Amino acid sequence: MRDYDEATAFLGEWGRFQRLVFFLLSASIIPNGFNGMSVVFLAGTPEHRCVVPRGANLSGEWRNASIPLELRGGQEAPSRCRRYRLAALANFSALGLRPGSDVELEALEQEPCLDGWEYSRDVYHSTIVTEWNLVCANDWKGPLSTSLFFVGVLLGSFISGQLSDKFGRKNVLFATLAMQTGFSFMQVFSTSWEMFSVLFVLVGMGQISNYVAAFVLGTEILGKSIRVLFCTLGVCIFYAFGYMLLPLFAFFIRDWRMLLLALTLPGLLFIPLWWIIPESPRWLISQGRFQEAEDIIRKAAKTNGITAPDVILDPSELQDVNSQKQQTYTILDLMKTRNILTITIMSVLLWMIISVGYFGLSLDTPNLHGDVYVNCFLSAVIEVPAYIISWLLLRSFPRRYSMAAALFLGGCVLLFIQLVPSHIRLLSIFLVMLGKFGITSAFSMVYVYTAELYPTVVRNMGVGASSMASRLGSILSPYFVYLGAYDRFLPYILMGSLTVLSGILTLFLPESYGMPLPDTIDQMLRVKGLEYRPPSSSTRDSKEEEENPEIFKSTTF
Repeated sequence: MRDYDEATAFLGEWGRFQRLVFFLLSASIIPNGFNGMSVVFLAGTPEHRCVVPRGANLSGEWRNASIPLELRGGQEAPSRCRRYRLAALANFSALGLRPGSDVELEALEQEPCLDGWEYSRDVYHSTIVTEWNLVCANDWKGPLSTSLFFVGVLLGSFISGQLSDKFGRKNVLFATLAMQTGFSFMQVFSTSWEMFSVLFVLVGMGQISNYVAAFVLGTEILGKSIRVLFCTLGVCIFYAFGYMLLPLFAFFIRDWRMLLLALTLPGLLFIPLWWIIPESPRWLISQGRFQEAEDIIRKAAKTNGITAPDVILDPSELQDVNSQKQQTYTILDLMKTRNILTITIMSVLLWMIISVGYFGLSLDTPNLHGDVYVNCFLSAVIEVPAYIISWLLLRSFPRRYSMAAALFLGGCVLLFIQLVPSHIRLLSIFLVMLGKFGITSAFSMVYVYTAELYPTVVRNMGVGASSMASRLGSILSPYFVYLGAYDRFLPYILMGSLTVLSGILTLFLPESYGMPLPDTIDQMLRVKGLEYRPPSSSTRDSKEEEENPEIFKSTTF
């Protein structure tokens, strides 16, 4: 029985059809770079202090002394959430007493910001924080907004995998692109923090769903040599391109509503792609829709200027595959056998830990020394060499060793940050970016690795479930950043330790390098590598297959 790659080998690897699919699917990821990190600027917290009303009957001297000083970052700075009780200050002012010399300020009673806050406009003109006063007693709402976005991503990861396996990659891709664009547009007109946050959940659902659908669609259409290129340099670099554009948009548009509108409108440019991007022939075959799959392959051959053979997909050759793929597959099939269950559990843990590091470092850019826009741009730019390195590693080296090396690099560097003297700020920023480099490389490779481990019938579900697990980490990541308010190095210690742990975990995964892409669960069962049982007369053949993957590759399909 021939496999899909063999049946479509006549198309070539890099014809006009493959280039079209490669670049259009990659381009569909650009809005994800916008929306994924837009909260860095939408929910930015500028410097702020209590408002002292003009009618407070205070002299200029007492007005300037109305805000107590507090120790922040090793230096004294005006309090963000407290002021001296204005009634007492008005009495002192009326009596002609002077602050500091006649009245000891430290002994005065304080009160919260009863009249609101005044915000610095040096960095942001307006954000959701300044619009709805998400500071002081309400400062928990800022990280919660980010977490709710990732809650939507979590739900989308779970739902999109099953929907895509049931209704097709293309349908889900465009439905979720429309969902992301539509609800982002509605966010622009939010009248409350609650409304903004609910819509943010829905935007998150669309954001990850179209990412996973585009990723799997490209993985299944493109050939083996181009598949790795698409998963690393294609999807990921176009995501980084969108991420790089974000601080540029935010630098010139500093009102959060106008910024969000500017980031939303490019989604409309992808409507014409519906008539260009095809459905996955692999998925159509898995549904028994051979004629539709063959029509797409023949159209691809025509686009490439190649004459297709009279018979491309012989139903008699694919009968065994068809009989199995006509079955209904659910999330429970990811736990059906010991082999797939072990892979699923380890993938879940790996994705979760990597996600904490990646999103934690990305969201932490406003807290680094220097300009927030420059730091965010550097955080995006460092992803490009990370993706290039991951592509080179995936081409020539085993998956698990490549990932483990990237994770050990990222984790160890983050643990080293706490040892850097406070006055060498540039070195701290460099180490943060180097840690981001290692973790981003691993994040890029884990998509490829996971997609290669799961078979076609549950691949999108497997990648979606793993991605869903990673969102548990991303939901927590804003609070890792929040811990920096108590200890500046605590987020790096936690993220570094978890990243090193995930590097160790990677070494226990089965190796997929040089193995064929499985189409059915039965084919996946032959891809072992977690534990080898001693060969017996009944298992010697399978043991030989494991030890000789090239022989296995040529005889299985």
